[in-house]
Amino acid sequence: MVESILIDEKGGEEYSIDVPRWCSDERNPLSISGLRGITECQIDKKERSIWRYRNAFPENISTKVSLGEGCTPLINMEFGGYNALFKLEWFAPTGSFKDRGASVMMSLLKHQNISEVVEDSSGNGGAAIAAYGAAAGIKVNIVAPESTSAAKVAQIKSYGAKIHLIPGTREDTESAALKMAETCFYASHNWHPFFLQGTKTLGYELWEDLNFTAPDNVIIPTGAGSNVLGCDIAFQELKALKLINKLPRLFAAQPKNCSPINTAFRAGVNSHIEDSFSSTIAEGTAIKRPIRLNSVLNALRRSSGGTIAVRENEIAQATLDLAAKGLYAEPTCATAAAAFYELVNNGTVKPEETTVVILTGTGLKVTNFYQQSLGIS
Repeated sequence: MVESILIDEKGGEEYSIDVPRWCSDERNPLSISGLRGITECQIDKKERSIWRYRNAFPENISTKVSLGEGCTPLINMEFGGYNALFKLEWFAPTGSFKDRGASVMMSLLKHQNISEVVEDSSGNGGAAIAAYGAAAGIKVNIVAPESTSAAKVAQIKSYGAKIHLIPGTREDTESAALKMAETCFYASHNWHPFFLQGTKTLGYELWEDLNFTAPDNVIIPTGAGSNVLGCDIAFQELKALKLINKLPRLFAAQPKNCSPINTAFRAGVNSHIEDSFSSTIAEGTAIKRPIRLNSVLNALRRSSGGTIAVRENEIAQATLDLAAKGLYAEPTCATAAAAFYELVNNGTVKPEETTVVILTGTGLKVTNFYQQSLGIS
């Protein structure tokens, strides 16, 4: 492990990691400098969690808060007539990939003696922070949209967190959380740079899954972009060490009803473009103004990847098609499966390439979707 510092991604100001903070003084996102990645021999292969890659984390974590997250299955399966590798991230303690980021972030906050946090989330992020807060002995407040599914609310409450349901938009939820953050620490999975240190283990894990080689393509259901950024960080570190020859192409899959990253990418700009939005069954990606939009766009372009926006009927069908093959997924992550089918059909991705489709959350959290789709009362 190496000594690291926090850097304002826009202004370049530097801050110590030892002092709790989630953004710069200018309210800009922070990144972490000074990390050099790890080689195969630096993986702790006795550890069955993301902490097998602990040597790739900043040194400023003296406490490990883990529930066994990571080491998820990677399976080869035919979908829509083409073969792909599906990464089953719902094999996580709370049922979604966000446990990776929550483990590392909450470990740092425990190290910093934070006693109470607030987080805004549409569901899966809140469940992850609630669970890891319980494991860390940290009091957790989750601010979520009033429309959050009952299953996700019940899960969050079961961990002992206090949930605050807010009417209105996802932006209203964030505003309410920031107001609460005046009296406790804002542990935002979208803002805190250590959350990305957790999601970067996805990239390292894919590298290890594939016998220490990189895939050609990774298709990721994307809202705020933490998996895109995590994979970008990991694969950049591996390339800098000459452990992979090139960066895998990263593709961000979004619902057409809410696809700000796709809109900006296709317009060739690095900033938000005002667009119309409507509700989507892929609720986990319904983020109108991603905080790290510029960084996500840079990651996609650096990898020679891209974006794709998927219609609601295509997302719904992909969800049911995955279930028919034994993969009980949330519509949010089925967006990536629908994107895979379209990317191969339009020639962007070749069938013979090694393509990984990230399935981020379990269908057990959206029983109502399956009930309605299958006509179950």
